[in-house]
Amino acid sequence: MLSVKHQSISLIVAILFLSACSTNKYAITEKVYKQKAKDFSKIIASTPPEGQLYDSLEATNQTWVGSVNFGIRKPNFVIIHHTAQDSLAQTIKTFHSTRAATSAHYVISRDGKVVHMVNDYLRANHAGVSKWGKDTDLNSSSIGIELDNNGLTDPWPDAQINSLIKLLATLKKTYGIPTANFIGHADIAPKRKPDPAHFPWKKLADKGFGYWYDDVLKNPPADFNTEMALKYIGYDTRNLPGAIEAFKIHFIQTDITPTLTPVDILVLYNVYTKY
Repeated sequence: MLSVKHQSISLIVAILFLSACSTNKYAITEKVYKQKAKDFSKIIASTPPEGQLYDSLEATNQTWVGSVNFGIRKPNFVIIHHTAQDSLAQTIKTFHSTRAATSAHYVISRDGKVVHMVNDYLRANHAGVSKWGKDTDLNSSSIGIELDNNGLTDPWPDAQINSLIKLLATLKKTYGIPTANFIGHADIAPKRKPDPAHFPWKKLADKGFGYWYDDVLKNPPADFNTEMALKYIGYDTRNLPGAIEAFKIHFIQTDITPTLTPVDILVLYNVYTKY
């Protein structure tokens, strides 16, 4: 039988162990993150760069002379998503799944807690197959923000939106992201993605993150081309009904059928003039 002293020591050790486990819930995944970051740092630091010969048969025809003027990835877009899941914990678990192979730079919970999951300068897997303007690799040029929302019945709590606005202000200032480049997943992936659904875009636009239409809408000219307007804004119009639906998910919301009503055309013209 252990003495009282030994029992006390064992109890203290057990408490410390359990405390360490509870405060280091993501120790395993953090270790994976650090190892991947270390591997990438080796690739960047390698001189000459590995695997970047334009002609492997005539390797001597290419030399390496490092420039002193260079930087790292600078995000130019912010893409907003809803998680379509039931909790922050479930989303974090998904973003730790190598099978799911998805991620985002930030996740914001319903109560406004912000979880940073990928360094802003690194490429997260959030946009998928997408297109905005001439950009066909939004993963490489954007920051992805997932909002904890099931996409069906969940409201958008003030705490969550307020945290999002604070985060967007920081990102816009830090990286010089243009006002027009705060957009949704549905915008860049017409027909494929519907998120974020029923989102308060006007509230963001009022703060300088994206555009919204004016209270008073002017009539477009007689030769106003709606398809060209959608394309000019950034929508992929190769599937025109899909582009119309994506536009309406963002700006109309009460009706997302893939046809433009007279009111929709007024809104489209007003938004188009802002771009």
